[in-house]
Amino acid sequence: MAEKTTSEAANGTTTYSVPFFLNGKEVHPSETFSVISPATGKVVHNCGSATVEDAKAAVDSAAKAFRSWRKTTPGYRRDIFFKAAEVMQRRRAELAQYMTEETGGLPQWCEFNLDVAIDMIKDVAGRIATVEGSFPATKDPDFGSIVLREPYGVVLAIAPWNAPYILGTRAIVFPMAAGNTVVLKGTELSPRVMWAIASVFHEAGLPAGVLNTITHKPAAAPQITSALIADPLIKKINFTGSTVVGRIIAKLAGENLKPVVLELGGKAPAIVWEDADLDLAADQSALGSFFNAGQVCMCTERILVHKAVKRAFLAKLAASIDKFFPPRARGGDAPVLINELAVAKNKRLVADATAKGASVVYGDVDAQEASATRLRPVVLDNVTRDMDIYATESFGPSVSVYEISDEQEAVDMANDTEYGLTSAVFTEDLRRGLRFAREIESGAVHINSMSIHDESNLPHGGVKGSGYGRFNAASGLAEWVRTKVVTFKA
Repeated sequence: MAEKTTSEAANGTTTYSVPFFLNGKEVHPSETFSVISPATGKVVHNCGSATVEDAKAAVDSAAKAFRSWRKTTPGYRRDIFFKAAEVMQRRRAELAQYMTEETGGLPQWCEFNLDVAIDMIKDVAGRIATVEGSFPATKDPDFGSIVLREPYGVVLAIAPWNAPYILGTRAIVFPMAAGNTVVLKGTELSPRVMWAIASVFHEAGLPAGVLNTITHKPAAAPQITSALIADPLIKKINFTGSTVVGRIIAKLAGENLKPVVLELGGKAPAIVWEDADLDLAADQSALGSFFNAGQVCMCTERILVHKAVKRAFLAKLAASIDKFFPPRARGGDAPVLINELAVAKNKRLVADATAKGASVVYGDVDAQEASATRLRPVVLDNVTRDMDIYATESFGPSVSVYEISDEQEAVDMANDTEYGLTSAVFTEDLRRGLRFAREIESGAVHINSMSIHDESNLPHGGVKGSGYGRFNAASGLAEWVRTKVVTFKA
């Protein structure tokens, strides 16, 4: 458990400093940095800042632990995972507080994160025994063959801040379930959440060295990340984050011939057809666009509405936003973004669009809020391709509405992006919905549901600039084993 709570820090006692987990023990490095709450602007705690030497120590610890962890039985690993789910459930109030303080996320978003993380751990635990090899026939009847499925070794996992319990847990449980050991390089924006995930597994009985964690100040990222990927003991990389950083990770991995699983950015479209249930479409589009202040890679960023229902839909969308994200007049608080830069980016995108002819049909991007880290939902209309927001992922509470008139136009516009993570379609004609699903270039298409949809029993991942490889379900487990062929003379 934590040495001191953040409330103790607020009362003037020694400020808690988030440690690393190296070889099963908490390590407090000499250098630290401050973690500031975007909701209050205050330091909630400090965090240790890793060096290249710390990163190397984490890798060495994981490599040593791999020798025995890879030989553990599926039942042994399964029991640890089920115990970890129990521990996470028991400590959820404590864990939710860390996420709220570090990211400014609303309580319901933090609870949702924990619900999904706990379910994911249980789901993976139940799949561990399903990893199996085969005995294919050979051309020579006097020879036999075995195809083994073996873990890679030490995995480098890099997880972001926006859904930290979901994405931090996902980054480690699939590799560990398959018999790999992990070095988790956690985000500097929510390091205590990353520490908490490791703490949960160690409390559940995870052996020393199977999961090692480090965090570092932002300036150290290039040096430490490069060193980790180049380390010959790192066998595969697992990264969730922006497409910009993902390209860097992929390039470094390619130079070192390391395989990578990437889940990157998105620019999810939602198609609202003329026969759609407009109340449903409006509710789901509002939630899909503005859940967690739009800071979800699966968020709806483009709503493509049939011209026959556009006016009616916009009115219902405004009502839905008011319902789920109450305006100031009804006592609603402006959503908190992770920092001032995120707010500035969205304001800049809206300003560029309006300067080029777009119109704001909901919200006031210039409204004075309680802090520079807050921004209320904004809906833009009349957006064109020459505007920055057309192609740029806003990763914030701004969404653009486009008018469409036929299926091909909808498909073309939905695919007119470098991204391809997820999408949504609203129609009462399932055949039409399935036609759209076949044509949209994305890792998922959700018919009559919002673009944010992630279940532990469904494969998750993107295409194009949204990455490659799959998380979750059997596909997610299969990413972390490789085949070895053994032949023998009978």
